Amino acid sequence: MPHQPLRMIDANLNRMSEGLRVLEDVARFVLDDAQLSQRLRALRHELMRGTGGLRIELLSHRDSDEDVGRHCAFSLEQKSPVEQVAARQSLLEVVTANAKRVQESLRVIEELAKLPELSGRLNSASFERGRFSLYSLEKDLISRISRREKREKIAGLYPILDRQFLAGRDELDVATDIIEAGARVIQLRDKQSSKRELLSVAQKLRELCTKASVLFIINDYLDLALAVDADGVHVGQKDLPLPVVRKELSIDRIVGCSVTTVSQALEAVRDGADYIAVGSIFSTATKKDATVVGLDRLREVRQRVSIPVVAIGGINCANVGQVVSAGADAVAVISAVLGERDVREAARKLVTAIGSVKRQCQDQ
Repeated sequence: MPHQPLRMIDANLNRMSEGLRVLEDVARFVLDDAQLSQRLRALRHELMRGTGGLRIELLSHRDSDEDVGRHCAFSLEQKSPVEQVAARQSLLEVVTANAKRVQESLRVIEELAKLPELSGRLNSASFERGRFSLYSLEKDLISRISRREKREKIAGLYPILDRQFLAGRDELDVATDIIEAGARVIQLRDKQSSKRELLSVAQKLRELCTKASVLFIINDYLDLALAVDADGVHVGQKDLPLPVVRKELSIDRIVGCSVTTVSQALEAVRDGADYIAVGSIFSTATKKDATVVGLDRLREVRQRVSIPVVAIGGINCANVGQVVSAGADAVAVISAVLGERDVREAARKLVTAIGSVKRQCQDQ
């Protein structure tokens, strides 16, 4: 058998295995995603098993020292491998580069496996299946990494801009005050206005939040979130199912879900929620028919899930310390901010109180 195809297969197997290992470790150590890490590991092992009968021949024909590509790679790409890695500014670039590396390697092996002298020893179709599997895995990785940065902003004060509580005040003015007080996310909620009216408000708030690097979330209305390209949408137990919402949203947008029980929280995680809102923690005049679940339920949910947990319902400066101590990553409020005359000062006090309790918990 000519040695050139074997050298090509050997080189591309190495590229494939190395690239898959990088992706696997990103899923394992960065995303803490056991399922995705296992899928990548299984793919790597399956593809390597497919060439097991050729391993001795491949190694016998390996000649790394005399590989012409080794000596001309720098001049062709203008950068050394170390410089190329350093030039990648984000995890997304690392994932994209290694996914493409694996996909290209698989295509080379797939084509070489069709040669008459190799077709009986390599299954070209298995490498094709591996390549298409990786297309899906790459999408899942990119989706999770893209949403990771947004997830990290689900922390501290989570103000809900309920227009029925504004009492005629301008939405942009109120949102500006809240953002300047330290909020990293704003949710727009309106159960009464028409979507035509709400569209204009949402567009303006979206622009404001984008300029301030603050997340903009739409409550309930998936169509409105899509129309203004919001950072995400928040749904309840009676709204569209999470898998439907996730399917319609861009892969880099987040979805939050309201829950009252541990089982609902676990189901939300399985269905792709990026964060969950637990409540009502205390009784609240904002939603008189809300089920009060208490701090113990918040603790239970916090112990069972790894995604951000938002506490909601009856929270104010007097009890926010208990809520944060119970494990809430963020605290959602309406009346505690919108019900005050000085919205900015009310938000600032909550931001300060939340930060103080979190620091105390970290020091313990």
